Amino acid sequence: MKKAKTKFLIGSLIITVTLVALAATGFQESKAYYLHVDEVYAMGNDAFNKRLKVRGDVVEGSIQTDTRPITFTIELNGATMPVRYIGTAPIPDTFKDGSQAVVEGKLLTNGTFEADHIQAKCASKYEGEGMEGGA
Repeated sequence: MKKAKTKFLIGSLIITVTLVALAATGFQESKAYYLHVDEVYAMGNDAFNKRLKVRGDVVEGSIQTDTRPITFTIELNGATMPVRYIGTAPIPDTFKDGSQAVVEGKLLTNGTFEADHIQAKCASKYEGEGMEGGA
C-alpha cells in the first residue's frame, strides 16, 4: 500500500511540474511589449528578439490590399515602419488611411514588421464625441 501511495505522489508531482512549465512557457510566448514606432527603433537589436505590439498611424496611400500578404506603412513621432500582415483574420473595417493601428508580431532584421494581428480605429470617428451639450 505504501509503495502505491509513493508512486501516486511521484506521478502527481511530475504532472504538476509539467503543467507549471507549460503554463510559464505559454505565458512567455504570448507576452508582447506595447510600443510606439519610434520606441521600437530605439530598442536597437533587442527589438528582434521580442514579440511586440506597435502603435502607429497608417500612412496615406500605403495600404496594398491587392497583394498577399497585405502591406502598409505606419508612422508615429516622425518614425515610419513597413508592415506585412500575414494573419488570417479579416482586416478590421476601421483600418484605413490615417487610422490608428496596433499591429502585433515581430520585427524582421530587414526592418519590416511581420504582423499576425491588426487592431484599428478611425481617429476622426471618436473626435469630439461626448463634447456637445457641455455640462
